[in-house]
Amino acid sequence: MSHQDDLGHGDIEAALSARRELGARYDAELVDGFADRIERAVERRAAERGELQQRRTAAVAGAGARQLALGIISLVAFIPISIVLGVNDQFLALLVTLGGIVAVNVAHAWQSRGD
Repeated sequence: MSHQDDLGHGDIEAALSARRELGARYDAELVDGFADRIERAVERRAAERGELQQRRTAAVAGAGARQLALGIISLVAFIPISIVLGVNDQFLALLVTLGGIVAVNVAHAWQSRGD
């Protein structure tokens, strides 16, 4: 983004000042130049918003595959843990472990949603 494309209060004042100095015969050129700068600024902002939306869409689309992978890995990790804890009759440890795995999956799903 160049300083030339930035639009602000100073640009409006400069255009009005130039109009006063040059007179009414240059109105069309001043208006056209200012309108071109406004159009460039609007197009640039629209492109930036479009790129941001594309990145968000890609992130949400990738989150589904990551969530599936995390779910599978969680299940695979929980099976041997449940066998060891189940054989040793440590039901409370089994529940804590399951709660932790569920919490990780829920946190990932919540963080990955497309808001």
